[in-house]
Amino acid sequence: MVEPLVTPPNDLMPALDREGTGELSPYQRLSQRMQDVTGDRGVLKEVIREGAGDLVMPDASVLVKYSGYLEHMDKPFDTNCFRKIPRLMKLGEEITLWGMEVGLLTMRKGELARFLFKPRYAYGALGCPPLIPPNTTVLFELELLDFLDSAESDKFFALTAQQDVFPLEKVLKVAGTEREFGNYLFRQNRFHDAKERYKRASSILCRRPFHPGEQGQIESAKLLVFLNLSFTYLKLERPTRALVYGEQALAIDQKNAKALFRCGQACLIMTEYKRARDFLVRAQREQPLNHDINKELKKLASCYRHYMDKEKEMCCRIFSPLHSSAVQQN
Repeated sequence: MVEPLVTPPNDLMPALDREGTGELSPYQRLSQRMQDVTGDRGVLKEVIREGAGDLVMPDASVLVKYSGYLEHMDKPFDTNCFRKIPRLMKLGEEITLWGMEVGLLTMRKGELARFLFKPRYAYGALGCPPLIPPNTTVLFELELLDFLDSAESDKFFALTAQQDVFPLEKVLKVAGTEREFGNYLFRQNRFHDAKERYKRASSILCRRPFHPGEQGQIESAKLLVFLNLSFTYLKLERPTRALVYGEQALAIDQKNAKALFRCGQACLIMTEYKRARDFLVRAQREQPLNHDINKELKKLASCYRHYMDKEKEMCCRIFSPLHSSAVQQN
C-alpha cells in the first residue's frame, strides 16, 4: 500500500518570495492541473493513485488517512497518519471540513488523492487562530483505505416495526454491514464493541422468518457471525460463551474447522481436556496441515501432562502421611 505523502511534492515546496513578481504561487500552479469538483473551483482534486469499486456513498462511514498543509509549509498542520488504524468516521456527522466530505464523495476504495480547499470549504473567512490564518486555502492529501455504506443499516434499525418485511437481500446487506463494522472494531482490539456489532448482526439473522428457499443464504450468513462471536469471546476471556457460539456454528456446519478449533480452544481454557481433544482432533481431521490446530494440540498435550503431574503430586501428599504413620505403628 502506498502511504500518503508526509511532505508536499517538490512543486509545492516554498521557494523565493514571489510577492509582487507576478509569478504564480505553488498552490496556484497546482490548481491549474486539478479537476474542479464543485463547479466553483472551491474544491480541486488531483488523483495520485486510482482506487477501485464504487464511489463513497453519502451516509457511509469512512476509514481515511489524511494530512493537511498550509502553503509554504513543509510539515502538516493536521494528520492522522501516525495511527496504525485510523478511526472510522461517519459522513455528515464526524467530519468537520466541508471540503473533505465533498472530496471523499468523489473517491473509491484504495484511492490516494490531493485536494485544494478554498476558505469556504475549509476554515472560512476567520480561519482557525493561531494555526490557520483568515481566508486560507489549504491542501489535503487523502487516502481512502475503506468505507462501509451504513445507509441500509440505519434505515433498517429506524423501522423497528417493519424489519420482518424487509427483502432477504436487504436483510443480508444490513447484517453484512454490521459484521464489517464488527471486523473493523475487532482489528482495533475493541473486542467489547465488536461483540455488540456481531450480536446485532446475529439478532437480525436469527429473528427473521425465512422461506425454505432462503435457508441456505441465511445459514451461511449466520455461520460467519457465530464464528466471529466465538473468536471475540475468546479474546474477552469468556470461554463458556465462546463455546456456545462455536457449537451454534457447528450446528450449521458440523465439519467447519474454524468452529471446531474455537470450541477446542474454549474447552482447553476451561481445562476440559477430553472435550478439547475431541474438538481439536476433529479440526485436524478437516485440515491436517493447519499450523494453528497442530500447535493447539501440542499445547493441550503439555497442559494435560502438567495437570497429571499436579494430580500425582497431590496424591503423594495425601497418602504419604498415612504411609508414614503405618510404618511407625509397625
